[in-house]
Amino acid sequence: MTIKFCALSSGSSGNCLFLSTGKTTVLVDAGLSGKRVEQLLGQINESPRSVTAILVTHDHIDHTSGVGILSRRFDLPIFANPLTWQVMEGSIGNIAPKNIREFHTGVEFNIEDLCIKPYPISHDAADPVGFTFYTGRVKIAVANDLGCVTPSVEEEIKGSSFVMLESNHDTEMLKVGSYPWHLKRRIAGEKGHLSNEDAGAALLRLADQNTKAVLLGHLSKENNYPLLALETVKGMLKQQGIEVGKEVNIDLSFRDKISRVYTITDREVY
Repeated sequence: MTIKFCALSSGSSGNCLFLSTGKTTVLVDAGLSGKRVEQLLGQINESPRSVTAILVTHDHIDHTSGVGILSRRFDLPIFANPLTWQVMEGSIGNIAPKNIREFHTGVEFNIEDLCIKPYPISHDAADPVGFTFYTGRVKIAVANDLGCVTPSVEEEIKGSSFVMLESNHDTEMLKVGSYPWHLKRRIAGEKGHLSNEDAGAALLRLADQNTKAVLLGHLSKENNYPLLALETVKGMLKQQGIEVGKEVNIDLSFRDKISRVYTITDREVY
């Protein structure tokens, strides 16, 4: 069994992740226009017509703005928990009743051959979640938009061959940047976003638990640089004797272009 994964877009300007088992294809969030999502899918030779469902992590507009139009245009079911539905339903337009699907945080559910576990994360939304995905013996995890990696989050994502983990900002850049104080406090808080250092610290704890590849996500345009995020995380792992590139690979997602397309098995990520 394999999972194909690509971050079509990741950042405050819009988020959309692609995941497919070959039989089941899902989008995690759609915070871009329907047209833009269709264009990005075309770059990896995929089409919205092959999508089975859209999963929503939380109600913020950079994760939901294209959800409604994609559902209406391509007759796609939307899966979200009840509180997320409550907040976002007024902004995504009319959805066909058959395409309004609910999951419950902490409770596994299946879409065809894909098992999905929505787990709670710390973020300033109604009921935000990360996801782990399973097919056969293959497990991957998505953990974006969270202010801290709690022991319960670590427990959910450990053992994943592939993890997409937020690496939003550099702590010093955020401190001296142009954002107003209340926004800096929100970003750095426990319901905000992970710093590069936070991401590195979490990965140190995950590196010996089968994780073979990590994709850093949701990098800030104003308070981070891609190379800085990458080198900060790599440096923290190297300091602890972890051979980056051999024991674990670290890569980047982007706000304005697609990431690498990954194929994940229970033995390797390529």
